[in-house]
Amino acid sequence: MKILRIDDDLEMVLADAVKVLKSGGIIAYPTETFYALGVDAMDEVALKKLYKLKGRSQKKPLPVIIGDRKRLKTLIKRLPPQAERLIKRFWPGPLTIVFEASSDIPELLTAKTGKIAIRIPGEKIALRMVKKTGFPITSTSANPSGEPPATRPEKVMKYFGDRIVLLIDGGKTPGGKPSTIVDVTGPMKILREGAVSSRVILDLD
Repeated sequence: MKILRIDDDLEMVLADAVKVLKSGGIIAYPTETFYALGVDAMDEVALKKLYKLKGRSQKKPLPVIIGDRKRLKTLIKRLPPQAERLIKRFWPGPLTIVFEASSDIPELLTAKTGKIAIRIPGEKIALRMVKKTGFPITSTSANPSGEPPATRPEKVMKYFGDRIVLLIDGGKTPGGKPSTIVDVTGPMKILREGAVSSRVILDLD
């Protein structure tokens, strides 16, 4: 595992991360809550490696991050009005929105649900990285399934060691609650309450 600190040379760190992602490798990176594991979300071979690494059931879809609204249009079938309001209020930030996936999204990513979970991250490292890639990156918590999510790089190393290619060391992340997940494929439904409270979300509807 290669470890790069964000205060070394951020542009170099991001360039290395993009290189690993484009080659099908797995990285760990800090978000505004916990550390996450990233692969190119459109690369089925990389997705299989990620599921195996986490011990995650392929019946569970993987959330992704994107760098801007333009990328969103290429991943979803439609943008419901309630999603537009949520995006304006909470993106970039810890709100994941579940949309109907466009037809070219890997079934492995959606777990054959026909839905895709997306957000624009509020953490500057994650956001700058995904802007550089030009493709969506997975953003599943950096822990084996069933274990607590990691807030420190040392915990990521303990969990995975050399089974990931690159760890971006951003120090301790805030932790707390994970991103809130809202499904807008039908009547708006909160699937998981997290960093954004359900009360605030429902007030917008």
